[in-house]
Amino acid sequence: MELVSQHVKGIMEECKIRARDAGLRFDDETLEYIVTNRDLIELSPKMMIPTLYDYWVHDVRVLSGKGMYEAYPSNPFETVVNTRPAISYYNDNNPDWLNVMIFYHVLAHIDFFQNNLFYKNTWDIDLAGQALADKRLIARLRSEKGRWVDYVIEFARGMDNLTGFHRDLNRTFLKTGSKKLTRTDFYFDVFLQKIISVPQHEYVKEISRYNQCQKDNVDFFSQVTGKYPEFNELFRKETAQKSPPQMDIMEYILRYSPFLRKEENEWMKSVIHIVRTTSLYFQPQIRTKIMNEGWASFWHEKLFMADDRISGHETDYAKVNASVTAMPKVGLNPYALGMRLFEHIHEMEDKGRYSFAYFLLKDAVLKKKYDQHKNTGQSFIFKVREDMNDFTFINCFLEQAFVDRHKLFVAGKRINNQNMTWQYYIQSKKADDYKQMVINTLYHPPDIRIDAEKTKDGILYLGHRFENKPLKQDFIENTMIGIEFLWGGPVHLETSEPKSANQLDPRYTNFWDPSAQGPFPDTTAPPIEWQRVRYIIKDRKLHKQEL
Repeated sequence: MELVSQHVKGIMEECKIRARDAGLRFDDETLEYIVTNRDLIELSPKMMIPTLYDYWVHDVRVLSGKGMYEAYPSNPFETVVNTRPAISYYNDNNPDWLNVMIFYHVLAHIDFFQNNLFYKNTWDIDLAGQALADKRLIARLRSEKGRWVDYVIEFARGMDNLTGFHRDLNRTFLKTGSKKLTRTDFYFDVFLQKIISVPQHEYVKEISRYNQCQKDNVDFFSQVTGKYPEFNELFRKETAQKSPPQMDIMEYILRYSPFLRKEENEWMKSVIHIVRTTSLYFQPQIRTKIMNEGWASFWHEKLFMADDRISGHETDYAKVNASVTAMPKVGLNPYALGMRLFEHIHEMEDKGRYSFAYFLLKDAVLKKKYDQHKNTGQSFIFKVREDMNDFTFINCFLEQAFVDRHKLFVAGKRINNQNMTWQYYIQSKKADDYKQMVINTLYHPPDIRIDAEKTKDGILYLGHRFENKPLKQDFIENTMIGIEFLWGGPVHLETSEPKSANQLDPRYTNFWDPSAQGPFPDTTAPPIEWQRVRYIIKDRKLHKQEL
């Protein structure tokens, strides 16, 4: 691994100028390295951070990657890491014209890293430097404590997907971690929705009335208290209550574990903290995969097509670009879906179609011709890039017009009883079904929280906020063993499971897509009856109780 040559660095600097002229924003300093495919195999398990702490699973994945490479050699073009400065890696045999395209792609990634609000917690962190310090600390502890360091890493990594990413992000936005409740927030978020439960149309009217009062400089709450005399007293009681800050499982164990409080175990806190902060650092990338890759693909196409350095390589570019951004009929390509959604959003906003006037149109011909010539698509997609993650992006903008335009569909699978082979068929062409299929593929770890009321007498009580997706049975025991070790006492986990064991039969249901049709013709998944159960682990022995 070595830095790129001055010639290649010059190409990158030229690309930076053109990218900034197009509106992309990123730091001046970047680091570009030339790597071989085998270098990438060794870097991949460490999330492309060469200074990340050593762990035996990394070595296993390197060996596995080398075996796969021998059988199926591949040639990735680039990898970029969200660090300060941003680090990117390039294959050692890329020609100059290809590097121009790849540099635009990388710069769009860096723009996304440094401007999307879900990455706010990473903006002031030098991950490479912090990882090096963490690696040295773990190496020192390993020389003193031996294999126990790896046990602690493994137990902590078993629950690192349960970190409170959104709560941690919220603390960053609110600075102090607790925001003083305002009358406006209480009125709209609590009073109207939870206390008196007004209908939706009344809620929208109140928002409009509030906005009008702001414009006219009129006291909005004088009318509120006239209509609801109890409002002020309820608001006073609400602000008087001091709710303790919510903590994820790892935070709670770090603060309250009787086992970790012992002097001889204090060192374990440092290891758990390293695992937790590393997990939180990479959470935004997992949650913005479609947007991030789509944004980069959108800009490498837009910028490279207008770059005179494409001259003579149009066919080569078309071949490479198609291999990256082709939209598959079955399956999901985040590069292709994200890029085409940004293109769709750009066009819709340019024509003024994100308006009530457009959505209220019933005539398909009039909708097709609708064009208000707003030409604000460019600024709009930059705002989308800043504010959203994959879920909100897909949920807001994947609509029927987009599905029809690109001839998308949800594919089903069934058995051909004649020759006993799988058949794929078009299950639905509705946007809602396609949207749900994409959402089901997004990263969504289980929401497991500490039940403070039931955590007593040395028992750590965990509650799973059930969302019709049961926990994976293979992981429950090992994860709970790790939590028990770090807590130093029994651990209870309350969750939901099907009442009948035969409902687990894969012929009839797919838990990760509860609405999916069964694979056999003319059959649908029967309704699942759920029941609450409690897993109890004590002295590394697991048993289950029905509640």
